[in-house]
Amino acid sequence: MEILKSIVLGIVEGITEWLPISSTGHMILVDEFIKMNVSPEFMEMFLVVIQLGAILAVLVIYWRRLIPTSKKTWIMWMKIIVACIPAAVIGLLFDDVFNALFYNYQTVAIMLIIFGILFIIIENRNKHTSPKVLTIDELTYKQALIIGFFQLIAAVFPGTSRSGATILGGLMIGVSRTVAAEFTFFLAIPVMFGASLLKLAKFGMSFTGQEIVLLVNGMVVAFLVSMAAIKFLMGYIKKHDFKVFGWYRIVLGILVLGYFGFRTFFQ
Repeated sequence: MEILKSIVLGIVEGITEWLPISSTGHMILVDEFIKMNVSPEFMEMFLVVIQLGAILAVLVIYWRRLIPTSKKTWIMWMKIIVACIPAAVIGLLFDDVFNALFYNYQTVAIMLIIFGILFIIIENRNKHTSPKVLTIDELTYKQALIIGFFQLIAAVFPGTSRSGATILGGLMIGVSRTVAAEFTFFLAIPVMFGASLLKLAKFGMSFTGQEIVLLVNGMVVAFLVSMAAIKFLMGYIKKHDFKVFGWYRIVLGILVLGYFGFRTFFQ
């Protein structure tokens, strides 16, 4: 049963990490109904470290563009590093503080709804305009830093969605949907790798056999599902906008508020 639960969590991670719908929002709902029989410390680490499987999917799909064999690729990586600075600095200094203050269903639900509304507003605004940035090469360091500050919002407020925040930031400053999504995927590599290392360091390397099986299983499932989710998203946004994800976020946010509010009221 524990392996089946880790498979479900891996599926949820693989889908929600890349679609702009908040992996945290979905994870707190899934955890409400499917609780693994593990320690709270392992569960906290597990939910972060299975993201390594999701990262591997990006590396496999885009490996030719990510290997720094040309000046163009080196410049792209410099932009990625610049965009990662805000979240990396603030995350390292205040990660535990933000978790204590904001990791609750109210924050998750509110951020789901707010960014859902913003997706609809920005897509409606952009309906009759053409994007200014059509390739990552055209992205300036200033624009990369702006997207990085949107990533910081996601690092502070769970429910925002890292991919949702960075894609929305890109759309707001005139970046095309395809470039915004791809840059978000590339940003995830150092951010999620760093977050995973941080959680592993806090947890320590003393795993039981069951914990190793559950963690590896979750990572493998997250990798396989991420491969499909990334390809789906890139195909979808070539013909559609992000408004459907905005509406989905609003509905999910209302469900989160309603479910946990109802449960709290009757406790």
